[in-house]
This record gives sequence, C-alpha cells and structure tokens, in this order.
Amino acid sequence: MNNLFNTELNYRELISKHGSPLLILDKATVRFQYKELARSLPNVTLHYALKPLPNKDVVASLIEEGASFDLASRGEIDLVRSLNINPMKCIHTHPIKKDQEIKYSLEYGCNTFVVDNAQEAKKFIPYKDEVKLLIRVSFPNPETPVDLSKKFGVLPKDCLELLKLTKSLGLNIHGLSFHVGSQVPNANRHVEAINECAGIIKAAKENGIELNVLDIGGGFPVDYEKAEATNIFEFCAPIREALKQIPADIKIIAEPGRFLSAPAMINICTVVGKAERFEKPWYYLDDGVYCSYSGQIFDHVIYPKFTPYVDGPKQESVLAGPTCDSIDIIAENIELPELDLGDIVVGKMMGAYTISTATEFNFINKTDILVIDTERDPEYQI
Repeated sequence: MNNLFNTELNYRELISKHGSPLLILDKATVRFQYKELARSLPNVTLHYALKPLPNKDVVASLIEEGASFDLASRGEIDLVRSLNINPMKCIHTHPIKKDQEIKYSLEYGCNTFVVDNAQEAKKFIPYKDEVKLLIRVSFPNPETPVDLSKKFGVLPKDCLELLKLTKSLGLNIHGLSFHVGSQVPNANRHVEAINECAGIIKAAKENGIELNVLDIGGGFPVDYEKAEATNIFEFCAPIREALKQIPADIKIIAEPGRFLSAPAMINICTVVGKAERFEKPWYYLDDGVYCSYSGQIFDHVIYPKFTPYVDGPKQESVLAGPTCDSIDIIAENIELPELDLGDIVVGKMMGAYTISTATEFNFINKTDILVIDTERDPEYQI
C-alpha cells in the first residue's frame, strides 16, 4: 500500500503548482494507520480524537474504514455533523463542559459523556433520561511528555464513591475511561490502568453498579526520530493481554489521535532569507513555530527535517520562521548543508498538533493544505 512512508514526492513541482509554504495531507496514510491500529487492537472500537488534526478529509477517510469519533468541542461536533456521521458513533470526552455544550451535543444526538467529579456529574441531572456517563480515572504517567492525568480524572481509590454518588443522582453510569498521556514510550501504564479498572469494575458490580464500557484512551506513539511506521502491533501486545481479564460483556473503546494523524502530513517550506549571525548561518523560512511548527511549543515535539535537493558538507545552522518574533526559531544547532534562497526544507510527521494549534500571528495566513491520496492518485508519485 502506498503512503507517505514509501512514496517520494516531487516537492519542487508541488510548490510550483501550489505555492510555499505547503502542507501535504495524504488520505492513504490515514487509512493505513487506522488499519494497523485496528489490527493491533482487535475487538476495540477506535474513536478518532479530532483535536490533533480536525480535518474533513481525515474524517472522511476514516469513515471509509468504519471508524468512530471522539469529540471535545462544538467545533468538532460541527465537523462530524457536516459529514452526516451517525452521532451514535461519537462520544464527547471533555471532562468539563458548560451546560450549552451538553445541550449542543445532545441536539446533535451524541449522548455519551465523560465526567470526573461530583460537580460535573450533577450538571447532567436535567438530562438523566438521555445521557450515558463514563467516569474518567486518573493514572499519572511521568514517562510521557504530556501527562493528561494532571488536569483530569478521579483517583482510583475514590472512583467507587463517585460511581455510587452518580448512581444515587439517578444518572446512567455507562463505564470507565482513562488516558495515560500522549506519546507514551511503552504500554506499561496502559496495562496498569487496565488492571486497576478491572478491579473497579468488579467492585462496582459487587455494589450493584453494572458497567458496560471501558475506554482505554489514546497515547499510542509514533516515531518522530526515525519518521517511519511504528511497530504498533508489538507495542499493543501487553495491552491485548491485559484486556483478556475484562469481562466479555464490557465493550472496549479507544481514542487514538496522534497515531492516526501525525504520519499523514508533511510540510514543504522555502528559504526566503539568509544571514550570518553569531558565526552561524541563519536560514529564514516561510513557515515557523507560530504556524505549522507550532507543535514544537505546544506539543514538545521536534519534527524530522531534511533538504531534499541540497547535499554537501554540513555545519551547525539555524532555521528561523517568518514572523518578527525572536521565539520563532524552528531549529538551532541543526546540521545542514549550505542553503540558498529558494531552497526547500521538508518536515515529516507533521499531521498532529501542528496546523491545529497554528496561529495567524503577524497576520501571516495559516499554511494551505493540499490533500492527496498516494494509494489512488499516481500523479503524486515519481
């Protein structure tokens, strides 16, 4: 199957046709990543988390594969609704919501929500005949660069009491959820969380609370350093084993985001200025950290970069972005050959938390996205 891992693009031709800077989004890579994760987690319903790349073409590609979706805002609801996605294939996972957001989701038809405290649960009392609630459990993970249990989740030791309270309010408790952090290095914390949740499910049943769903979240990693497909089947092996202890009548779901979207987009930008500063060559590009490279600030990620048409002796260099701000530096001390105005720099693995967190600082427009399909459109192959 063709995808961005095994396809060589004609970057010069793409810039000639579409301008620079440019993001290339490959639908084939989205489908490939989904199939790989589905194969690695059989019998787990995959809900694509829109936040890393809320793009219609990504969502449409995943619809082809039978995906479900994870929503966390009105805008994400609008996106899936515009594509006529069945709301019953969606869950709303933001643990903290305004009443208007609950109503908006219910008007769409998405009625499964996540809560992690008593105050949040009480917001659903007016809608108790309509909603299904998942209790989010906190599993801090110091091994991950983005610990999503710092901000959300009830401690495991307090979960049963929250389940009892929620039931006493007359609310429909549907199950448990957790998220062990973004870009985790191994599956250890997933396994620990599944084991802990198995105990909570058992304790809940002993207290007359029947749970139906376990949401194991996301965090499935991609290999930024090598810019190649992660062996996700091997990564998920301990998760598959741990899930065997969960009762067969419990539906297992997951919320992959980065794993599906990160490898599906690359960035092409151009050297628009150069200078010698502090005894190093500085190259000024027409894209930067306020736009497509924003994930370097918000997501703590360094994207693999290369110069496809320039080779030769390398020296420590600086890549800077196009804005007037000194923080707009893509890379310092990067080993590069000597570049000239008009030379091309390509960033890989730039689908997740890049254009989704981009700004229009300095009134510089966000980078255009060109959607291709390397599996079905041979014109984008050399």
